[in-house]
Amino acid sequence: MDATTFRESTSDAIRYWEPKRLLYNAVLTAVVVTYFVLGLPGSKSLVSLNGVLFVFLLAVLANVAYCAAYVVDIFAQNSEFRAQWRNYRWTLFAVGSLFAAILTRFWSLGIFLHGKP
Repeated sequence: MDATTFRESTSDAIRYWEPKRLLYNAVLTAVVVTYFVLGLPGSKSLVSLNGVLFVFLLAVLANVAYCAAYVVDIFAQNSEFRAQWRNYRWTLFAVGSLFAAILTRFWSLGIFLHGKP
């Protein structure tokens, strides 16, 4: 078994996940912008300080949720399955991003289209 220290697995997780955070945020931003545009002209009325702060709050919460990947990644890296995990952890990114995009879609529908799919 590959003896990996907590520091090594944490550093590896940061190197892997942080560059992907940009793609994650880009995907979620694209979903929000899409539904904002689909909701025009009514969605323009939501551009206010409170509206912008609410969207900012949701963005911060989405990034906090993204950090859940670290728990799974570091745990898996400190197991006997480290080598296999490092080859397939992209699936966690793909599934997590898809899940977040679906949640973002529903929130965006509710905010910009007032629940009208």
